[in-house]
Amino acid sequence: MASNIVTTEWKKNLLFKSDNPNGANVLMDTSFTNGGNEVGASPKALMLSSLAGCSGLDVVKITEKMRTPFEDLKIVVEANLTDEHPKYYDKVHVKYVFDGKDLDHEKLTKAVNLSIEKYCGVMEMFRQFATVTTEIIFN
Repeated sequence: MASNIVTTEWKKNLLFKSDNPNGANVLMDTSFTNGGNEVGASPKALMLSSLAGCSGLDVVKITEKMRTPFEDLKIVVEANLTDEHPKYYDKVHVKYVFDGKDLDHEKLTKAVNLSIEKYCGVMEMFRQFATVTTEIIFN
């Protein structure tokens, strides 16, 4: 069984620095309104970034193997935060926006679906607490 260890250090005020098993660091903070300095990313927003990043990595790897080119990919994640504490995302919509010439809609859709249904572990984690919907747009 694989395991990861992440260490998060309080730096000052509401700023935290968290390491990653690969050695990269992430700064986390909160808004001025909530007493932070807006120096780092919001922990909840980082969850949405993780979802987009996980699925995006899958899609790029799958499309490379399928030899299915595109010029650009943007993944937009919109999430609804509950009103009551503890606040969490109960609805999440993931939009995959492909740009390029002569896009192979069928293969790109297959790549996205493989990520959504089979490979993206972060997507599966989100499904445990939120309703997740997806959309694919070709430009």
